[in-house]
Amino acid sequence: MKIEIRGDKLLITKAIKNYIEEKLSKLDKYFKKPENITAKITLKVRGRSKIIEVTIPLNSFILRNEEEHGDLYAAIDLVVDKLERQVVKNKTKIKSKPLKSKNIEIIFEDEEEVLEKPEVIVKRKKLEMKPMSEEEAILQMNLLNHDFFIFKDAETNHIHVLYKRKDGNYGIIETK
Repeated sequence: MKIEIRGDKLLITKAIKNYIEEKLSKLDKYFKKPENITAKITLKVRGRSKIIEVTIPLNSFILRNEEEHGDLYAAIDLVVDKLERQVVKNKTKIKSKPLKSKNIEIIFEDEEEVLEKPEVIVKRKKLEMKPMSEEEAILQMNLLNHDFFIFKDAETNHIHVLYKRKDGNYGIIETK
């Protein structure tokens, strides 16, 4: 796997680069042609925490994960473990639906299947959407103590998803 590392307010030393390459090489066994895959890594510092973001674009989907920890090397270990679980989970899902994913399946190396619990929808809600402003939606979301809130925009009448970002700010996903 090719690796591109970028530091944001952090100097990337040879030791850090080697450690990341060594850890991410664990993922090579899951792909038929790891030399055709590029992992994009961003290392950041936020206060006393070190953050590692790893993005691996594949044929029809993207593997992405991030970890925040006081120790950069611990963050690297944790994010690679998360990515490995994500690869195994997606590989199992994709192989169970071969008709829809012929182009995806070729990226995974064949090895023993891992049995995972199927994902099940355990709750379903119906919402009455009354039009409101973005400010009202933020207020409602905070009153409900949720991380996201679905609302109908009063100006456009489109459905939007308001969400709280990790940095404490808000984001909106707008539908057309």
